[in-house]
Amino acid sequence: MDSVANKKFVKKCPGYFHQLVRDIVKNRWLYLMLVPGVIWFLIYRYLPMLGLYIAFCDFNVVKGIKGSEFVGLKYFKYIFFEHRNFWQLVENTLAINVLKLIFYFPAPIIFAIMLNEIMNVKYKRTLQTLIYLPHFVSWVVFGSIIITFLSPTDGIVNQVIKLMGKEPIFFMSEPKYFRWIVVASDIWKEAGWGTIIYLAAITNIDPQLYEAAKIDSANKLQLIRYITIPCISETIIVMLLLDIGRIMNVSFEQIYVLANPTVYSTGDVISTYVYRVGIGNGRFSLTTAIGLFQSVIGFILLLICNAISKRCFEKSLW
Repeated sequence: MDSVANKKFVKKCPGYFHQLVRDIVKNRWLYLMLVPGVIWFLIYRYLPMLGLYIAFCDFNVVKGIKGSEFVGLKYFKYIFFEHRNFWQLVENTLAINVLKLIFYFPAPIIFAIMLNEIMNVKYKRTLQTLIYLPHFVSWVVFGSIIITFLSPTDGIVNQVIKLMGKEPIFFMSEPKYFRWIVVASDIWKEAGWGTIIYLAAITNIDPQLYEAAKIDSANKLQLIRYITIPCISETIIVMLLLDIGRIMNVSFEQIYVLANPTVYSTGDVISTYVYRVGIGNGRFSLTTAIGLFQSVIGFILLLICNAISKRCFEKSLW
């Protein structure tokens, strides 16, 4: 009876909705499992977009959004033409993310390929666990570990430098080192977690491809170059596009824990500035305008890179 009722419901649906409704009815339990995720995105990702109106008004907490005076593009003009640190924030954000794309992005791919070549299952699993274990440590704890390692008095790194007969380096107070510390710590903490994604893609490769290549006398490097990498290229491109979409957004927790006023010239990014000035000083309209600019630029870059990837490699997010 349930099947008959479903078929009658599908027939009543007009035109282009017919296929969609038929698919939903057929896989209704799978779609039901999506409901919690959809609700989460609606509450925490889409409903907050209504607050973007704050960027176009002189927001007052007491008066609320409706009672605040509408000022149009006032704050956008301010950040583009009058704000003395805005372009420095943009430069720092882009510089750190470009360095991450160059050095961090290939790290999980390399780790996944290396782990895939290990034949000893116990050793492979142990090593894999050790690599992605730092992901589960909060940046508050992990940042403290980094600061301790680089301490000019008791840090392991400076102890080695002293043994070499050189003066200790104040890494955490030198602007020229900060960006590299951010990239290196990100690789240490998060590369292992990204490795899982590429390992999953590698396990889906047909083993017969490797066997055929071995018959043709292919060595390890040739197997990696001509089989492994091309077969996971779609995953690589998807992950790259997602990273490019986040290029205007550096991890807030990481920078907030590691940065201090002495390195703001190279380490103060948009997310930390928005938190410090928006919440700390109550300049909600200004920081909302900056956040909106940040999101729009990231979205445009994602569209451009997705179009380039679709044209050049015939692979894209949509």
